[in-house]
Amino acid sequence: MSRLTPSTPVGVLGAGAMGTGIAQVAATKGHPVVVVDAAAEALVRSREAIERGLRREVEKKRLDEARAAEILGRVHFAGRSGAGGMDGFRECGLVIEAIVERLEAKRESFAALERAVSHECTLATNTSSLSISSIAAACERPERVLGVHFFNPATVMPLVEIIPGVASAADVVEQTRALVDGWGKTTVVAADTPGFIVNRVARPFYGESLHMLEEGIADAPMIDWAMREIGGFRMGPFELMDFIGHDVNFAVTKSVFEGLFYDPRYRPSLIQQRLVEAGRLGRKTGRGFYDYRAGVQTPSPVADRALGQALVDRVVAMLINEAADAVRLGIATPRDVDLAMTKGVNYPRGLLAWADELGVAEVLRRLVALQEEYGEDRYRPSPLLRRMAREGGRFF
Repeated sequence: MSRLTPSTPVGVLGAGAMGTGIAQVAATKGHPVVVVDAAAEALVRSREAIERGLRREVEKKRLDEARAAEILGRVHFAGRSGAGGMDGFRECGLVIEAIVERLEAKRESFAALERAVSHECTLATNTSSLSISSIAAACERPERVLGVHFFNPATVMPLVEIIPGVASAADVVEQTRALVDGWGKTTVVAADTPGFIVNRVARPFYGESLHMLEEGIADAPMIDWAMREIGGFRMGPFELMDFIGHDVNFAVTKSVFEGLFYDPRYRPSLIQQRLVEAGRLGRKTGRGFYDYRAGVQTPSPVADRALGQALVDRVVAMLINEAADAVRLGIATPRDVDLAMTKGVNYPRGLLAWADELGVAEVLRRLVALQEEYGEDRYRPSPLLRRMAREGGRFF
């Protein structure tokens, strides 16, 4: 593989929000960038979004006008043409795919990409939960394929998950990680498992909150208030799902659930499925768990601190359990797990450091109590937590 340098031409397949953000990041760091999309209107929107983003940087005195113009001038927008529609990437040394989150669409795109680019070009997918190995298997040279998962908005969020597939060459992974580090991002390495680090470990933040809502333990405003005011999270789970979009959040949960062979720990919520079916996707449609239409007032929670603490304790125990299992299963190191959750989803502290602070034995006690109360496998404690509690161990 050719060496990736700060002047390597970078391609981005997909002119949506993620592709646009990635393109702006690469261009800002000096790369010639080509953005390719089949829809001409998507390319227009992408250019306009980069222009707006750069204008904001100028207004905040982070860039001057000349520098902003220089960055925009590095980005070329192209429709799909030629065999497979990928000819625009012919000179690229790295292409990052950021299209719709459907496995077959990605496999078809990678097969077409491989026919268009040089043998030295590295191919990366920005998938948030799909198998890197399966995507790479569509290529004749899967060793050049890896996952490079940015978080939205890519221009702001510091975390990037680097995911080697089964066939990914070590030098491809090392060079790509070094390049992305050079873009000022914080990289962590994750195993090729459903959801990688963040989207797997974060599932209980949504799932357990939805479970408590289904039980009638508390309503959405109360749970959100507790997670913000007592737990220290930047957003509560229901307002965050509304912000992300229920179509996106539900799809990721479903993908992880199916990818992990229907493990009950990741079971999707019927409440969220009904919101998706009703078209109440959150902020982008005006209604989700909350009503964002003009003139509608958001309900205020009853600030019950005792109940709020119980809600936080339950969700945090489930999150820690998931983080511990990620370590046990070799998905990532304790350092990378905590770094991913603080940098990728702005958790108030690393979950494994939180476990050390609470005491692993106390976290285990909470999980055992939940499993005894509900009799559900979703609450099974990680064997790593059990062992550490016996031995008085710590993660750090």
